[in-house]
Amino acid sequence: MVFENKNIKTNSLSAWVLAARPKTLTGAMVPVMIGTAWAWRLGGWGNFRVLPAILCFLFAFLMQVDSNFINDYFDCLKGNDDRATRLGPKRACSEGWITLPAMRLGLVVTSALACLVGFPLIFFGGWEMIVVGLACVLFAFLYTTYFSYLGLGDVLVLVFFGIVPVVFTTYVILPTHFQALCFDVIMSGVICGLVIDTLLVVNNYRDRENDKRDGKVTLIVRIGEEKAEKLYLALGLMAFIQLSFLLSLEGRYNLLTFILLVIIFAPYNILHHKTAMLMKKVKKGKELNNILALTARNILLYGIAVTLSILIS
Repeated sequence: MVFENKNIKTNSLSAWVLAARPKTLTGAMVPVMIGTAWAWRLGGWGNFRVLPAILCFLFAFLMQVDSNFINDYFDCLKGNDDRATRLGPKRACSEGWITLPAMRLGLVVTSALACLVGFPLIFFGGWEMIVVGLACVLFAFLYTTYFSYLGLGDVLVLVFFGIVPVVFTTYVILPTHFQALCFDVIMSGVICGLVIDTLLVVNNYRDRENDKRDGKVTLIVRIGEEKAEKLYLALGLMAFIQLSFLLSLEGRYNLLTFILLVIIFAPYNILHHKTAMLMKKVKKGKELNNILALTARNILLYGIAVTLSILIS
């Protein structure tokens, strides 16, 4: 079966790729990049374990896809993806590109693969990794089905797209795990989570009117349009705090390091500010989907900047 204007067959590979929402994967990969950089910096090449680093990237990828499938499936069940009023990218289940039974199977498969990939991390990080893994799975489910309706999505992003992936990626890569539980790594996780929350902010900013109608009380619905625009700008500017923090590491402050790190962070800082101004200008409508794509790009630049800075600072 082919759908009008899209040429997407039901349950086809193209449909599954769209359901996975590739643009959102940036938010899952960046924290693992930063955690991997910290593991390298703290342990050096001699203590850097490649296999758990690869497994962390795969686990983050699968959990993000799983979360997107859950969101697609349950929003369709609840009727929150009205095709006439939806502003965001079209959803696979609501458009009929993927049937609900097929999506249920997809959820089982991605969850099983995530568990399969995550299980070996127990041998590198200890049994406590079971708790971390289960918490990630629970987050993926509860965010869509419960917490996002209470305005707690931003808190969960801070924890599960910042602190948890940054700290525990470092934790499983290093043989001496507790090096990862230092202020430097945890602080990087907090800032990373705040920057990645810009994705959720612009998403909820775009959907604020529909969310209010549907009883979805996001943080943006609570604080309103003007404060949301300021929040988006402020969260992205956490990168300046990251820059200052990296400059102070181990007292290695010098003019050359300062200039180098400012140059590394410049593309992100400039583009984030431009994106924030564009979002403020656009205000509403489907044009904000472009802001979402630009935000994902900016976050990738942020991740690259932080990773390089950790390695050279």
